[in-house]
Amino acid sequence: MRFLSLLAGLLCSGVASAADAPRPNILFCFADDWGRYASIFAKYEDGPSPNQIVKTPNIDRVAQNGVLFRRAFVNAPSCTPCRSSLLSGRYFFRTGQGAILQGAVWDAKIPSYPLILKEAGYHIGKTAKVWSPGTPADAPYGGQMYAFQKAGMRFNNFSEEVNKAKKGDTTIEKVKEELLAEVRGNFADFLAARKDGQPFCYWFGPTTVHRTWIKGSGKAQWGIDPDSLKGKLPKNLPDVPEVREDFADYLGEIQAYDAYVGELLKKLEETKQLDNTLIVISGDHGAPGFPGGKCNLYDFGVGVTLVASMPGQKGGRVVDDLVSLIDLTPTFLEAAGVKPLADINGRSLMPILKSDKSGQVDPSRTWVISGRERHVGAAREGNLPYPMRALRTPDFLYIRNFKPDRTPMGDGHGITADKAPNAGELANDTRVAFADMDASPTKAWLVANRNNPIGKWFYDYSFAKRPGEELYDLKKDPDQIKNVAGEADYAAKRTELGAELLKILKDAGDPRVAEGECIYDKPPFSEPEKIIKKKN
Repeated sequence: MRFLSLLAGLLCSGVASAADAPRPNILFCFADDWGRYASIFAKYEDGPSPNQIVKTPNIDRVAQNGVLFRRAFVNAPSCTPCRSSLLSGRYFFRTGQGAILQGAVWDAKIPSYPLILKEAGYHIGKTAKVWSPGTPADAPYGGQMYAFQKAGMRFNNFSEEVNKAKKGDTTIEKVKEELLAEVRGNFADFLAARKDGQPFCYWFGPTTVHRTWIKGSGKAQWGIDPDSLKGKLPKNLPDVPEVREDFADYLGEIQAYDAYVGELLKKLEETKQLDNTLIVISGDHGAPGFPGGKCNLYDFGVGVTLVASMPGQKGGRVVDDLVSLIDLTPTFLEAAGVKPLADINGRSLMPILKSDKSGQVDPSRTWVISGRERHVGAAREGNLPYPMRALRTPDFLYIRNFKPDRTPMGDGHGITADKAPNAGELANDTRVAFADMDASPTKAWLVANRNNPIGKWFYDYSFAKRPGEELYDLKKDPDQIKNVAGEADYAAKRTELGAELLKILKDAGDPRVAEGECIYDKPPFSEPEKIIKKKN
């Protein structure tokens, strides 16, 4: 098998013997489009927040039994590059064609942690969305990550499935139970397939929180009153009825995800595996279809929930270290007793998980970087990306927009001062205009109100071209809506952070800062849409 000798070298003398310590199981719950929204955060926030409205008792339980990371970030706010970086422990721009969404191809030379754990003796499997490292079956690093999905997959479309109960004889509660039974059944099938005493690594990746949802489902299915969000939305969102309802629906999808987590926890308890399982819960980026969310490098786009509970660990801790989800690969490998990979950018979180401290635990964890290239291929003319990188510190966010002449969320096809696609198209078809923002009622509101005093700022914030540099003072502006990069008082800080970001990128081998034309502006990264469709 190709690269077998390389894999042997990676694992040689790296697997802990049974005599050393029992290796923990690993349960990783990873939701699409779930930002930093869980009810436990409300205890640690200074002002009004949607976290005062959303209810996530099962996620909160894991945090209370372990660690709540208040400053966790993804490396890229787009599903495929985020997963590429997470699975490999590398910055997204070091994952080859995995650094983009459409047209992505996994580089078979890059190890991924689930398949390394498989070679180390773990029973591995997944339900719903992961990504495709290791396939086909003869690929290096252990073959496939098998799917356990025979119990059903309707839960991926929770609000749509529950909404069907209104049109028939089935009650809403009965449909909810059927969907939860699918989650239980798939996990039970996974557990039943392992050998006696074999540790497991299970990836649960529902797309429930990813659009689309049923309009009004937050209130109809979960009792979330949109008006309860008045005065509690972040300042980058219009606090108007249409957006409050849209966000209430978003929170409802998060509550559905929380219910799934509860089913997995119950199954661990029933099988007496809970006390020997490392549980990690997170999401791949911020909210879809909202200003500043998915595909943006503001905290609303790259900040995510991260909670972890480990056997023997002190619970109830709240950590302020800046951490990235690229840190999970070395964390999972260390937990399993596997020798660390040499060529990665992530750092294991095990020292933090084993600590008994809260607050800033590791004094060196004071920054993270994030970035993006291309999301939807047809967003801009020529299928070009919108290259961005950001450096986040405790007090500042610095963003470098490498091509400020391009449109950040894509071209506004058919939108002029006096005409635009209709609200239904903007709410249901992402590619109609500004394709790097998901279709949504909020997007329709932004376009409809682009010319009036209330909506113009939000429209420009979402879709207008951006300057080459952005700088946000987080102590004064936690929602990152006032760019101070051009202000004299911040000139020194802008220069300092800009130089620091470029040094990190150059040291890491980011193609975007290399000399010459960037590979991301050329095929296969900027392939025509027809080629992308043919491949997929």
